[in-house]
Amino acid sequence: MHETDATSPAATDIGAFCRAVEAHLCRVNGGHLVRIVGPAFELVAGWAKDGMPLRIVLHGVDRTVARLTAKGPRRRPVRIEFCEADVRDAADQWRRAVGVHAATSMATTPAVPEVTTSRLPSLPKHLERVLVRLSAVTATSALPSALSEAVAATISVVDACLDASRGARGEARTRIIERLVTIEHTLTQAARSSLPEARRQELLEQVRGELSPYRAQMPANAFRDAEDALSGELARRHFSLPQVRLDG
Repeated sequence: MHETDATSPAATDIGAFCRAVEAHLCRVNGGHLVRIVGPAFELVAGWAKDGMPLRIVLHGVDRTVARLTAKGPRRRPVRIEFCEADVRDAADQWRRAVGVHAATSMATTPAVPEVTTSRLPSLPKHLERVLVRLSAVTATSALPSALSEAVAATISVVDACLDASRGARGEARTRIIERLVTIEHTLTQAARSSLPEARRQELLEQVRGELSPYRAQMPANAFRDAEDALSGELARRHFSLPQVRLDG
């Protein structure tokens, strides 16, 4: 139930950041050491300068490794350069979820053209995934009683939203998506209230560490909103609870 999150080194400690990524890359490659030097070092250092939290970078690496492993046995170890797309995608998702802007240094990075599409993410499939995750948590985790009740209530409401989502278009779809935001807020508050005090303080320090590169760039109210969003995400993650709202 408890998930250990890596804490990002200080923004100026590029060497420590790169060593942490190198150590993780070694672990996911079964102990095969792939040095982060030269262009690879510049790549990872750029991620640190962009304000990417270390745990988000490691998550991106894990996504690459999982995808390549699913294709079959790997003949060669995964190099960090192969992980760039997944790392940047994970960082973009983190920024959208928290509501922060990219670090100033990203403005100097050549823009990559975006492929636009009119296809919207499937609302029913998203709700089905949420229900599967919530059901798995209730089946495998001993949640605090108040949070267990909140999860059960969330399952009931999301299940009703799933029925309504099938074939929903336009305003009907929008109303369901807006309702999911409220549902997630209620679940998040229950998760926050159920955190042990020691873990609450740990997450507070993690929030401060992850958002510190953005403090000078953001208005005070926007920064407070980002802190609140990230602390909520981490509280849910502590109990392995999924994101209920639908982005996109």
